[in-house]
Amino acid sequence: MKIFTEVNLCKNDFQFFSSFTRIIWYTFSYMSLNCFISSLTNILYFLIFIDDSISAASTSDVQDRLSALELRVQQQEDEITVLKAALADVLRRLAISEDHVASVKKSVPSKGQPGLREAISMSCITNGSGTNRKPSHTSSVSIARKETLSSAAKSGTEKKKEKPQGQREKKEDSHSNDQSPQIRASPSPQPSSQPLQIHRQTQESKNSTPTKSIKRPSTAEKSHNSWENSDDSRNKLLKAVSTSKLISKVIKNTDKHKDVIINQEGEYIKMFMRGRPITMFIPSDVENYDDIRTELPPEKLKLEWVYGYRGKDCRANVYLLPTGEIVYFIASVVVLFNYEERTQRHYLGHTDCVKCLAIHPDKIRIATGQIAGVDKDGRPLQPHVRVWDSVSLSTLQIIGLGTFERGVGCLDFSKADSGVHLCVIDDSNEHMLTVWDWQKKSKGAEIKTTNEVVLAVGFHPTDANIIITCGKSHIFFWTWSGNSLTKKQGVFGKYEKPKFVQCLAFLGNGDVLAGDSGGVILIWSKTTVEPTPGKGPKGVYQISKQIKAHDGSVFTLCQMRNGMLLTGGGKDRKIILWDHDLNPEREIEVPDQYGTIRAVAEGKADQFLVGTSRNFILRGTFNDGFQIEVQGHTDELWGLATHPFKDLLLTCAQDRQVCMWNSVEHRLEWTRLLDEPGHCADFHPSGTVVAIGTHSGRWFVLDAETRDLVSIHTDGNEQLSVMRYSIDGTLLAVGSHDNFIYLYAVSENGRKYSRHGKCTGHSSYITHLDWSPDNKYIMSNSGDYEILYWDIEHGCKLMRNRSECKDINWMTYTCVLGFQVFGVWPEGSDGTDINALVRSHNRKVIAVADDFCKVHLFQYPCSKAKAPSHKYSAHSSHVTNVSFTHNDSHLISTGGKDMSIIQWKLVEKLPLPQNETLADPTLTKAPPSSIESVVQSDTPTPPPSQPLNETAEEESRISSSPTLLENSLEQTVEPSEDHSEDQSEGGSEDLGEPVYEELANELSEEQSKAALPGDQQDPSSLS
Repeated sequence: MKIFTEVNLCKNDFQFFSSFTRIIWYTFSYMSLNCFISSLTNILYFLIFIDDSISAASTSDVQDRLSALELRVQQQEDEITVLKAALADVLRRLAISEDHVASVKKSVPSKGQPGLREAISMSCITNGSGTNRKPSHTSSVSIARKETLSSAAKSGTEKKKEKPQGQREKKEDSHSNDQSPQIRASPSPQPSSQPLQIHRQTQESKNSTPTKSIKRPSTAEKSHNSWENSDDSRNKLLKAVSTSKLISKVIKNTDKHKDVIINQEGEYIKMFMRGRPITMFIPSDVENYDDIRTELPPEKLKLEWVYGYRGKDCRANVYLLPTGEIVYFIASVVVLFNYEERTQRHYLGHTDCVKCLAIHPDKIRIATGQIAGVDKDGRPLQPHVRVWDSVSLSTLQIIGLGTFERGVGCLDFSKADSGVHLCVIDDSNEHMLTVWDWQKKSKGAEIKTTNEVVLAVGFHPTDANIIITCGKSHIFFWTWSGNSLTKKQGVFGKYEKPKFVQCLAFLGNGDVLAGDSGGVILIWSKTTVEPTPGKGPKGVYQISKQIKAHDGSVFTLCQMRNGMLLTGGGKDRKIILWDHDLNPEREIEVPDQYGTIRAVAEGKADQFLVGTSRNFILRGTFNDGFQIEVQGHTDELWGLATHPFKDLLLTCAQDRQVCMWNSVEHRLEWTRLLDEPGHCADFHPSGTVVAIGTHSGRWFVLDAETRDLVSIHTDGNEQLSVMRYSIDGTLLAVGSHDNFIYLYAVSENGRKYSRHGKCTGHSSYITHLDWSPDNKYIMSNSGDYEILYWDIEHGCKLMRNRSECKDINWMTYTCVLGFQVFGVWPEGSDGTDINALVRSHNRKVIAVADDFCKVHLFQYPCSKAKAPSHKYSAHSSHVTNVSFTHNDSHLISTGGKDMSIIQWKLVEKLPLPQNETLADPTLTKAPPSSIESVVQSDTPTPPPSQPLNETAEEESRISSSPTLLENSLEQTVEPSEDHSEDQSEGGSEDLGEPVYEELANELSEEQSKAALPGDQQDPSSLS
């Protein structure tokens, strides 16, 4: 109200511009730039649509004044930031003075002071501060950082109020050092009590009912009605349009400040995160910042090993191939694991979680289905099925783009016609059943099955026109004819209808076996006689027999080559062997620690394979029991640490498991179950112990050899986000979600700990921290994008002059914000897009884990915005952590919800072929084809059956296609983030982008011309 009162008092006064300047000043006192623009707009509208009492002369004056004001604002656009900073400095000084008086009098602060300090923190331009400051900490345990941010918002205000005055004063002093020399030298208004009065008056006006309010719509309507017949109404409307142009220019000017800003003296740069400035001082050895160049690093990553298996929420996803390899999936990778030779190969064609798998009757071709996803720009990645060759790992066909909803639930190849057709059930509400001629990529039929869950689908082995589906309270028998599907429901008759029909198998005589949730095997036979009383009509499947097989559900059925049957139980965890007459012969129980049975497959000789709900793959026999072949975590995974001088890595997750892995032998060394979920870890430099932080504030120290518990400590009651030993192992820093960094003195090679101090000053939870080589300083990041430095030698004090730390050569670099690494951030980031960062020990490259399932490799240092990177796909969830092994030979990455651990090998970049170009924003040549790839394997594998000349023709065809070329450029040449997709070195082709459908269509046209299935190969997604 004070603003508009000023306008009314001075609208006919010769001191118009002086008063208007005061209005701007008052607005800046407690408003952000956006709020100021909005208020300025309201003022201009008010001046335009003034009431009828204004004379023609005064109206003309108003127009003149508006024109002059418009011109003046245009001239002063660049001074807005300086004005705001000057005001922040005045308010800071005023707050310090008030705090000093309050401390002298030892009195309780008045009600106006907390509000004033809040206004100060909203006005100051500092690291991680601004009008939209993220709150201090979260009140509930959360794994994903985005969830943490949302929960933290609930407790942010309370946290600020709880801070002692000494912390506030210290923090405000440090903030003042964040301002540029220009800002400090700029003239500031007189430190009168007027801003304080304005703030209090504003608070009072919010709490009281205004006697008069000005609303733009109603005022404009009233003014329009009163001026409807006036001569100058057109001019006033034109003037309003001109004013709107002014506002748009101010907004555009605001957008300019979102880019990186360098001060005139070249002392520091500022980047902006969600509109907040983050200041980073330029090291002394950088003479001219403009001369810095960032390029793609010569090193690349090659996928070497994937730890883990997805059995927790999937079924029938473990098979043995004729090559002796076990095929299964985790994240977006399909793994082919030779357990005798201890080698892995990987199919990397998928763009999101693989959910189901089916083997062709020839045991060579494989179909895998994935769920829908979203890329980093919010564009949907469509669910689809990929048919691929398990020998060459080449994609043969991509099916269902634009057809399936949400994901692919289950699928199966036909058997009676040698696998020509493929049936698919999607995850939509209607669970659509589609039948495909997959080689031609033509859809033969489509129909809605049911709104209930569908758990399995299968072609009848002898009748190519019969398809069976089962799920919640149903089993359907479908007759396929042409483009139509006819449903006949299975009749349970006198038998109890189960809650779920879980799985399907077939006997040699054509009878259908179904396992249900009651532990019963149902044998369905087709009636072949005329209907009789009490019987169903001819051609209907009815239960001819039922057998009680398991306690709990029959979760999986496996028909063996010799005609015998294997069944796997859920609750009883038993595997039972049945003879040809369905009499039980042998049984064995899976130990409880492995979980319930999810998949059973026939192995070599008398062996069988078992996938379990705790993500184990077991190989066993009825005589010798089980041997673990694959295992992994069962809940969200965040904690990762690599041994300082051995080829070992440690992971900890929400499942409370701590696992020590051997990165050379690719096996588990040991595992231990903690009392609480683990979230972070770090090895002592001696390698003898490892510290593990949990979600409750407790942290454990374990012996790295024996896994014995060495000590337990507690710091706060919130999640610990980072553990970091100093280079000599004499200190340990523990970063917590309670905004503090706890310091411990360490002795006896990491076996004895005593509290050394506490770093207090962050306004949000700690995310990352690093030590200086001399143990004197710590650099830390927080959830609201602060970069703070701590003087550990002198009592863990916050360093107010942060420029003193610009030349420190940090022992490690894991902070995601800093001058040497800020170029890794994508344009328009919201601050949560990067979860982890690590610099290699040789200081050549930076690895980044992002929120879009990608692992990036940047050159170090990375001190230019929009730096290029190599980008790799394998995870299907946010990548939570990355770490180099002790000799920089490998990079380890962990997935959050996908629970995968992926080991990448660093390889030197080979010289580029003549037809390959670098993905660089300055180049205009075509990038390499997005389907170009090579086989990744630890052992030689047979080459693709596609001739070399056909491959060359395929490449030239795609390069010559304008649409494909344009989309390839769109995917590969991204100056804002990534300039290389590196599909040829372990990344998957990103066909969820616009290239997807066009590439699939091109492949379909090529394959329809091919005479043999082996010729229908796309050399993509090889591992």
